[in-house]
Formats: sequence, structure tokens, C-alpha cells
Amino acid sequence: MRGSFASMTHNERIVILDFGSQYTQIIARKVREVGVYAEIHPYSISHEALSARAPKGIILSGGPSSVYADGAPIPSVDVFSFGVPVLGICYGLQLIAFQLGGSVDKAARREFGRAMLQIDDTSDLFAGLGAETQVWMSHGDHCTSIPDGFERIGHTENAEICAVRNTERRIWGVQFHPEVHHSTEGKTILKNFVVNICGCAATWNASSFIDNAVREIRERVGNGGVICALSGGVDSTVAAVLLHKAIGDQLHCIHIDSGLMRKGESANIIEMFKTHFSMSVDLVNGSEAFLTRLEGVSDPEKKRKIIGNTFIDLFDIEAKKFSDAKFLAQGTLYPDVIESVSIKGPSATIKTHHNVGGLPEKMNLQLIEPFRELFKDEVRRVGRELGIPEWFIERHPFPGPGLAIRIPGAITSGKLDILREADEIYLEEIRKAGLYNDIWQAFAVLLPVQTVGVMGDERTYEHVCGVRAVTSTDGMTADWYHMPYDVLARISNRIINEVRGINRVVYDISSKPPATIEWE
Repeated sequence: MRGSFASMTHNERIVILDFGSQYTQIIARKVREVGVYAEIHPYSISHEALSARAPKGIILSGGPSSVYADGAPIPSVDVFSFGVPVLGICYGLQLIAFQLGGSVDKAARREFGRAMLQIDDTSDLFAGLGAETQVWMSHGDHCTSIPDGFERIGHTENAEICAVRNTERRIWGVQFHPEVHHSTEGKTILKNFVVNICGCAATWNASSFIDNAVREIRERVGNGGVICALSGGVDSTVAAVLLHKAIGDQLHCIHIDSGLMRKGESANIIEMFKTHFSMSVDLVNGSEAFLTRLEGVSDPEKKRKIIGNTFIDLFDIEAKKFSDAKFLAQGTLYPDVIESVSIKGPSATIKTHHNVGGLPEKMNLQLIEPFRELFKDEVRRVGRELGIPEWFIERHPFPGPGLAIRIPGAITSGKLDILREADEIYLEEIRKAGLYNDIWQAFAVLLPVQTVGVMGDERTYEHVCGVRAVTSTDGMTADWYHMPYDVLARISNRIINEVRGINRVVYDISSKPPATIEWE
């Protein structure tokens, strides 16, 4: 049983119907930044399920399909007669035209990237904007005629019909993507829709989330005990502090040293919670169990599931110490869910996260996941509101499976020791250079490749270390960080000279997509 407090507690919400766009999650995050709660559901949601969500507005996402193609995604609900304002984005605009009597055809010139939107009307959706604004296009089809009752409110050089509306039916549509960063006034456009048109009060923020979550946690838990799976990362730490605020000593924090942690990580976690939060943490040494089960396993999905299962097995054993324990809390985030299981729409499964797809079907504890519908930046805002120190809030993400997914191939204790030393040097040099807070995530990877080197007068045959640093907002997309050459030189020099077992360092300059942030 999973618990998601964000979606259960807020009275005003925008529902986003997912038609498979790579940007769907960004729409939700941008609407939330305006101060309005938004959640994503599949385009095939039933009328009953949509009614139960009681949305104040509906946004139709973009998508890769052509509306006129066989098998194109069409909503199960007549969203245009649902009784709330509708905004169609890209595919959503084409769906409006196709279903309501307009026409959509393959464009003679496909349009991808920046374009200048010429605004024909600034009375509602484009209120506060000037005569033109930069937008981001990504489409191969275009709307060639609009349905009766609609009017054009924006166009570009390549798209005569780029924005439309029917004020009587409260339907708007845009061909561009207001949610992406390159649509410079996209956030204003989304705010105009959710606040001015839909009438939502912009009151969803970290403080209101905490109040609602604390109430829901108390109601659900009652007198029961909650075990918190404390990894020491930002997500599980903020979850632990939130739970402690809600239920106090009914919370039992357990940290399992999997043997897959960074250098000194487990000892630092115990000390930090004792010193900064006056919370006790049970430390379980599970290194032997994890390494034994992972021995000889190279497949990354098998690694993740073994790690997930081992965590749960050890938690089940530890839970017997607490007779009141009925719940297990985790810091699962929305991107974890979206990437792991396609529960919200036609998004592809990318990888299994250890705290989502790796869990056994049957558990002795019920799950509480208060951040299951939150993005990383939202969790950080919650952490700040709870008084967690800034130096900790700004820590880079660290994956639940730890260093196991930063050693492609089979795991050994020797490889882990080598990687721990290299990773510590890498992060130390980034901090020294004052770059740490400019980077979303930085880490070292020990590659399953050995290369020839020369140290002194001797030939070496040792491992390659990859170093990775990316910039991102929510982890859904990321670009490689343009590390200064002098910093890279120091990093490479120190790792090769100080870490026995590495004789070559390479820098990863892949973006996400097409790559993922982690290597496995």
C-alpha cells in the first residue's frame, strides 16, 4: 500500500492528461512553481476517475503521435464538455482541432526549436505579454483550420495557427511548449491559464504541503510505528524530519550500511542526525549480505532488484525490534515513479529504481512515500521550511543502490574501495574550486575497462575512472557541466597519483536524453 500525500490533500488541482510528451512532467513542475498543485494522469483516464480528482482545469500534453493516425491516443472522457477550462499544448491543440471540427495535416516544413510568436490578443492567455515572444516548437503536424466558434490569438512565420481559443466553451490551445525553458514567458502563460482562467488560488507551497502531509501522516499512522529507510541523502533525510514532526518517537530511523556507500558516509549520517536533529538512528551493518548476493552479478536491473530485496529483507529483520512497526517510509520522488513504471501515461520505462520497481510484491510493512508526487527541487523547499541546514539541502543526489550502479559489471570489495577513494578526491576538488553548488550531480564511475599506462619506469594495466557532472532542475533532463580545464587537470592528476588501481581519467560529456545521469 503506497501513500502519496500531495495528491490527496490539496483542494485545488490541475489535471494534466499525458499523451506521451517528453515534457509532460515539466508542465506539472511549472504549474506547481506558480503555486497551483498539478498532477499527471493517462489520457485514457475514466470519467469517474477524473471526476474524483475534481480538477479546476485540464491541460492536454504534447505527444509524438499524429491525431489522424490509426491508434492515435484519444481521451476516454469528453474533456471539452467536462465543465472546466482546457488548455491543449502541441498535440493537445491538434486534438482540439481534430475532435471539434477543424483540420490537422502534416506540415510542409516541420518546426523544431525556437520561434517568435506573434500575439494577436492579450486579453486572457497572453495577458501581460507584448506583441511577440520567443517560444519553443516541436511538431511535424499543424492545424490548418480551426473549429467553428474558435479564433486565432497567435501565429508564427511557419504556423499561421499557433494559438486559438473559444472563450464561450473555455478552451485554449497552443502549438508551442510553454513549459520548456526556451519559451521565455511560458511560465506567465501557464499562470494566466491556471490562476486567471481556471480561478485557482496560488497557495500550494512547501508550507501548505507540510501542514497537509503532517495531518495525513497522523491520520494514517494512528498509534502505529513507522520505520524510515534512511539513506542519508536529501530525500530520505527530509522525509525523516517531516515524519518526526508528525509523529515524534513513533518514528524509528534505520540506516543500513550496504557496503555500497561513499567513504565515511554511514558514520557521518549517524553523527549528523544525533547532532543536528536530536534523532537517534539504528545502524545495521549489511555489507556482507549485499556483497554476497551481488557476487558475479553484472546486469544492472538484476543489481537494482537484488539491492532492493536485500534492503527489505534487512528491514524486516530490524523491524522485529519494534513491536509497533506497521509502516515503512521512503523518500521516493515523482521522477523515480515516472521512469520506473508507466502508471501515469504512455511514458517508456527507462530503469528500475531500487525503492520502486525493486520492491517485493508482498511486504510485512505498508509503505508511506510522502514525496511520491514531488520533484527534487520541491523536496529541497520542504527541507528548508523544516529547518534543515542549507549545506545539507544542497547536497547532490545519491542513488539508493549507491556505488553499485557506478561500477558497471560485477561488484567486488576491491573495486568499491578504489571508487570510494576516487569519488572523494573528485568531490573535494569540486568544492575547493567553488563549483559544487553550480552542479546538480557529480560523481566518479569505475569502468570495467583496463588500459596500459606508464608510472615511473614501469608499465601499468589498471582501471579507467570516468567522472561525471551535470546541470539540471529536476533530474528529468540534464546537460553535462562545462568543467574548467584546470579543475579537470587537478582532478585527473590527483586520482591517478593517489588512487592505486586507476591510471586513466575520462570526463563524460553526455546529456540526458539520450544518456541517463547515472551509468546504470
